[in-house]
Amino acid sequence: MDSTLLTETGAIAGFAGRFFREGFRPRYEVQELLYQCYVIGYQSLPLVGITGFIMGIVLTLQSRPTMAQFGAESWIPTMVGLTIIREMGPIITALIFAGKIGSSIGAELGSMRVTEQIDAMEVSGTNPFKYLVVTRVLATTLMLPVLTLLADAIALYASYLGINIKGVTTLALFVNNILSRLTFGDVLPAVLKTFFFGFVVGIIGCYKGYYSNKGTEGVGRAANSAVVVSSLVIFILDLLAVQITGLLGLN
Repeated sequence: MDSTLLTETGAIAGFAGRFFREGFRPRYEVQELLYQCYVIGYQSLPLVGITGFIMGIVLTLQSRPTMAQFGAESWIPTMVGLTIIREMGPIITALIFAGKIGSSIGAELGSMRVTEQIDAMEVSGTNPFKYLVVTRVLATTLMLPVLTLLADAIALYASYLGINIKGVTTLALFVNNILSRLTFGDVLPAVLKTFFFGFVVGIIGCYKGYYSNKGTEGVGRAANSAVVVSSLVIFILDLLAVQITGLLGLN
């Protein structure tokens, strides 16, 4: 099992290395990249938005009783804002993204592999790696940070609504309470790590689909393993990010 894990890790690392070798050489598939940004980004927004809204309002409602016991209800916007921006927003959005986009990419490329469409592209002189893999990995890397920022904004607005369910506060006061405690060191690491999360989802989803086999069973297995492995790596990267920001004094 250990050797299989190491072999798989090495294969994914080699696949990522090939992405960097081929991804920045002409010819650039700009039109396909823009299309993938639309599919991966815009069409994921409803699910991400709903998740962010529920996350914000649930976190607020669950925090109120505990904060009220200590007479610290005025600290709810600050606590919820920092929690969402620093950790909950990036990690929850990345996991939702891995579930939706990672499985979609794995299934799509897997079906293209088993139906020999990728082989046909190679025979016709098209570089399938550049057209299929590079565009999707770049799209996931660029779109996840945008989706995370939108999810954070929606979650914070939901938190504002949650506070007003059992209390009264203005939007200006709510925003001011968050910004008064928010620092550059809170925002920058949270945004930067989403680029790595998006890259991981794209690379693993493409790798699983690109080298899928065993017919339709392999397609399902590629989609499933893309989600599982991506989610696991996201948690590992998040742990590393917390340790690095701690060493740099950013948290």
